[in-house]
This record gives sequence, structure tokens and C-alpha cells, in this order.
Amino acid sequence: MDRAQIVLLGLPLFLFCFDVLNLFTLRPPPPPPHKAPHHHHHHHDHLQNKPPPLPKDTLDFPSQKPIAGALGVGNTVKISFCTSCSYKGTAVTMTKMLEAAYPGIEVVLSNYPPALPKRLLSKLVPVVQFGIFGIVMGGEQLFPMVGMVPPPWFYSLRANRFGTMASTWLLGNALQSFLQGTGAFEVSLNDELIFSKLQEGRFPGEIELRDAIGRKLVNSGITGDGALWT
Repeated sequence: MDRAQIVLLGLPLFLFCFDVLNLFTLRPPPPPPHKAPHHHHHHHDHLQNKPPPLPKDTLDFPSQKPIAGALGVGNTVKISFCTSCSYKGTAVTMTKMLEAAYPGIEVVLSNYPPALPKRLLSKLVPVVQFGIFGIVMGGEQLFPMVGMVPPPWFYSLRANRFGTMASTWLLGNALQSFLQGTGAFEVSLNDELIFSKLQEGRFPGEIELRDAIGRKLVNSGITGDGALWT
């Protein structure tokens, strides 16, 4: 077996083992954000360029920062959606709408994973693809090494090797997308389910989702700083 055949056979096995290891390995928590160091400037360096103080009534502009005690502060909305189904654009649109409707609310986007059997099968697809590539490219040496005579279907595949490899690549990718797809778009507020596309069979409307979350926030009656909402 030459070096190219060893690579064709060993690479998919390595990728499969690496994916299985990552599947059962817990990810470490994200590091805390680093605060930028404060730079202390001497007051005498800026006394000459400092503009005169303006009257207090001219500084009453609406603030863009979350107001303490606002309805959205301290609450978290989680949107779990199917990333392989191209639902990210809808999730980003809903995020901007909720952040504008409820200042201070935190919106977390995450992938809704498929069931464990489908995830394992999706990891096997690349292994099968590379296995077919290896048989098409080096089957004449591989079959005698295991004591087999090349079967007739091998010569049929080898006669149109480029068509076989292209079809294997396209069909394998389509199968992998099908196995990874869930069709999910699940919205929860503080770990309480608000809307489920898997149950409803449709996407939520922007106004529908905004009003549903607003009702839950008002009914909870507690803001992020622990104060009662009145």
C-alpha cells in the first residue's frame, strides 16, 4: 500500500474519531470579559481645552443604555434554531426586534442539535465518502491485499471515476444536511418555553413573539435589579 492510499484510508478514520471525541467532551465555560484599564489623566493637562459647563437642562437627551429597573433588564431570551436549515437570518431579525422592544434584555442564539443517533450517522457520512474515494482510486491494490478479487461493480465505478466521486460527494453532503437538520426554532424566556416551531409547525410573527414575551415579563413582575415592576 503506497502513501496516497494510506492517507485516503487513515484520514476519514482520524476525522471520525476526532468528531466522536468532540461529541462527548464538555466545552469549558467562556472566560470572563477583560475590562479595559482605566487611564488617569492629570486635570491640569486639560484645563485649557475643557469647554465651559453647559446648563443642566440642555443635557437631558434620551440615553441608549439600559435603564435600571427596565422591564428587559436581567431577563434572558434563548433562541435555539436549526443552523443547517438557514434559519440564522430569522433569528437575527427576532433578536434586533426584541432588543429594541425591551431595552436591557439579553438574547442568546444557539444551535438546536438533532438526536444523538442522527448526529452519529452524520459523522459516518464523510467516512463513507472517503472510503468510496479510496476504493475508486486504489481498489486494484486494496482488494488483493484482503484476499479478494475486484468485483464487477468496482470496474463499473472505475470506468467513470470522476462521475462516481462527484455523485458521492453531492449525495453525501445532501444526506449529511438532512441528518443535521431539525427544522427547530424554539424561543424561551428565562428557561420557560414561549414558542416552538416543532409544535406549531410555523415561524412566530414578530408582533406575536414580542407580545408573548411582554406578557410573560409583566406577569413575572420582577425586573433585573430585583425591584418590583409597577
